[in-house]
Amino acid sequence: MKHFIAELINDRFMIAAVLLFGLGFMNLLLQKNLIKKIIGFNVMDSSIFLFLASQGYINGRIAPIITNGVFDAEVYINPIPSGLVLTGIVVSVSVTAFFLALTVRLYGIYKTVDFDEIMLLINKEAE
Repeated sequence: MKHFIAELINDRFMIAAVLLFGLGFMNLLLQKNLIKKIIGFNVMDSSIFLFLASQGYINGRIAPIITNGVFDAEVYINPIPSGLVLTGIVVSVSVTAFFLALTVRLYGIYKTVDFDEIMLLINKEAE
């Protein structure tokens, strides 16, 4: 039992990432408000960034910034997950801006941000 608890403590970031992803996914599926759906999407993104950042960190190592002529790879953490997280954040901000612009446009046309109401109005227009 002690070993199991120790493993849970060591994997706390992975557990948090999975819980946040599930929370964001359920928010994305169950909310009718488009703004709340976008928030759920951002929570999912953040959970993926947390997971990647936690996988790239190694206890006792430092960021891969070469100082004092130390070139030993064993001293540094893996920089690839950090680069992926930074790239993902840029993409996430861009996609969020696009979704928000689309939501503003839909609100301007249909005067609502409720997904079901928008779908009803679109179907009514198609008839």
